[in-house]
This record gives sequence, structure tokens and C-alpha cells, in this order.
Amino acid sequence: MRILFLGDIVGRTGREAISNNIEKVRNRLKIDFIIVNAENATSGAGLSANHAVELLKAGVNCITLGDHAFDQQEMVNFAEKEIRVVRPLNYAKSAPGRGARLLELHNGKKILVVQVLGQVFMKRPFSDPFEALESELKKYNLNGNVDAIFVDIHAEATSEKNALGQHFDGRVSMIAGTHTHVPTSDTRILPKGTAYQTDAGMCGDYQSVIGMDKSEPIRRFRTGMSLERFKPACGEATLSGLIVDVGSDGLAEKVIPFSYKGLLNQHGMD
Repeated sequence: MRILFLGDIVGRTGREAISNNIEKVRNRLKIDFIIVNAENATSGAGLSANHAVELLKAGVNCITLGDHAFDQQEMVNFAEKEIRVVRPLNYAKSAPGRGARLLELHNGKKILVVQVLGQVFMKRPFSDPFEALESELKKYNLNGNVDAIFVDIHAEATSEKNALGQHFDGRVSMIAGTHTHVPTSDTRILPKGTAYQTDAGMCGDYQSVIGMDKSEPIRRFRTGMSLERFKPACGEATLSGLIVDVGSDGLAEKVIPFSYKGLLNQHGMD
């Protein structure tokens, strides 16, 4: 099974890059399942129902969210109905939707997609991601009732992401970090067989400040004052993430960083 995971989609340019290229990527690289993080896809804050439908129609198989999961009010109802949308597992217990979804591929294989939020440096006090993931994984066994397990750790601290990766090594197929929008160069298979990358990067304009038009962030850093709201940069987007080949035992056989179009097109398709 070949899985492609793409990091945070930022704004219109990120959405359009997905819509215009995702089927080409799937066909040329023989991808079986595509997961994207889309919590910044609508104006840089949250995901609207219409934009979620747009991404799913384009060929995305599953969407993960994050701490901005419900910034767009309509996502409250949409996440409850759409099984291909995964909100954070350790969000409020009363939150709509699910933090883990078991989905079936065209060939009958099953993949569990889970997302957890980190606690370190985050603006809101989310519950323990380790405990939440431990509880969820008790229901599943690789090469048993599930063929692959993917975990999106949406967090600020690289140390927290690393700790979660090491702790669950060998129990899931792949763990990828999101939230900081900068792709890390530590793509690897951990000792017990889990593919790992601290941050998958973003699908957005890299001629920016983590996907946002650079003028307002620079102003705030220099003066400590805000003049206007952040808005997504609108230049050409790079698709950024990682590709994992999962073996019959549910563990990673190969992992490679992926980038396509834009400024970071170094490891992906020509």
C-alpha cells in the first residue's frame, strides 16, 4: 500500500494546487490513498464545508484538521456527517465528528487515520495525546483488523512530536507532524518500523511567512503591533509531504519526502 500525506493546506493557492494536481500525482506515483491536513485551507483559518467537498471531489481520500478545526462554523455539522474528515482525537469530548476513522481502500484494505493535538506551546489546554492514542490503538492490530495506521500529530514542539513517534514506533505505519508549516529533513523509518517525519510542511506559497502574506507578520515582529489580519499568500503553492510504502505487516518498507511545484520541488515529480 502506498500512502501520500500532504501537510497543512493554506488558503486558496494551496486548495487550487491540490485540485489541479492531485490526480496527476496519484497516477504517476501509483498512490493508493491520499491524506491531507486542511485546517488552514479556508482563508488561512479552518476549513469550510464547501472547500472540504472541493478537496474530496478532487481526489483526496481523507482530511485531517487541527486546533482550528471548528473556526468555520459549518464544519461543526459537516464533521459529524462526513466520515472522511478527522478532527483531533483529544479535542473536547463534546466536539462533533471523530478523532479516528477506519476507511476502506478500493482493494478492500483498511486504513485507520488518527489525529492528535500536542500540548506544549499550544494556546488551549488539550488533553494528553499519548493517553488518547493509547486508548484508540487498543481497538486495532496491524496485519489483523487493520492494514495500515496513520497518525497526524498536530503540534508546535518538535520534541513532543519526536517523543510520540518514538513511543508508538512499531505500533503504527506512519506518524507525520503538522502545524508548523515548515518541512523537516528527518524523514526516516524508526527502529521498529514506523515511518516518521517531524513536520510534513505545508501546501501553500513558500514565498511567505508560513503561508501568510509576509507584510503583516514582518510588521508585527518588528513593531509588536498589528495593523490588519493575516491573509494567505497567493503565489504558486508547493505540495509538501511524504510518501510511505506499507508492507503486508502494516509497517513501513520505504519513506521519501515529497514536494511538487513551487519553490520546494526537489524530491517529487519533475
